[in-house]
Amino acid sequence: MNILDRIVSKKKEIIAESKQRISQSELRSLPYYHASTCSLRKSLIETPRPVGIIAEMKKASPSKGVLMEDYQPTVLFKKYKEAKVEGISILTDQEFFQGSINHLLQIRELTETIPLLRKDFIIDPYQVDEAKGYGASVILLIAAILEPSQYQELYLQAKELGLEVLTEVHDQDDIQKVLKDFTPEMIGINNRDLTTFNTSIQHTHQLLGQLPKETLLISESGIHSHEQVETLSNLGIKGVLVGERIVKAANQVEAIYELVGKR
Repeated sequence: MNILDRIVSKKKEIIAESKQRISQSELRSLPYYHASTCSLRKSLIETPRPVGIIAEMKKASPSKGVLMEDYQPTVLFKKYKEAKVEGISILTDQEFFQGSINHLLQIRELTETIPLLRKDFIIDPYQVDEAKGYGASVILLIAAILEPSQYQELYLQAKELGLEVLTEVHDQDDIQKVLKDFTPEMIGINNRDLTTFNTSIQHTHQLLGQLPKETLLISESGIHSHEQVETLSNLGIKGVLVGERIVKAANQVEAIYELVGKR
């Protein structure tokens, strides 16, 4: 059983427990469930920077352990806002990343203008309703953990709720899966090898040619330098999702400026 299998297995247990605490109909009565959302896609297209930054809020990861001991999402938010990021990705998985759905809610209460991505292992319609109710603008759907029918169901549900979808792919099989019935609005290429956890932005380069030109493309994982961001920009990438490089920095604002090379 690889790490993704372990995560999904645990996620099923957690979803079952969550449904006992708060029903899906109760989620649909939360204030943000009926609130308008802001567009990550639009934010990335309209940025004056060569590439938009989606800054991640992440305390820990299975491969690196704790990244930020004094992890305070609301403090990080102020720094990300100061750096004028195009979007914020918030880890809500508790078991493996020490995140929380409440972190999403905390940040949503501080902004109406910055798109918020719920970063989690979404496998159930309950989680899509949960994302909307707690204030997300965008959800992540990971192709590697979803059957084609599951992916389509969750994608369409999100769109009906006014959420955008960032579809994550790791390889050619994932690409074939997500392009089977329609063209996703945003695709994120994950540069991390899920068996070795090694990262290389060459992975983005290798998969680019197989993706539709009309889809907005984002590169995820293993991005640490301005040179890498420049390379990705030249390839036509519109956004980069960066976590570790930012949260581990002594000064998160400066780290973001160093990556994009422009204030």
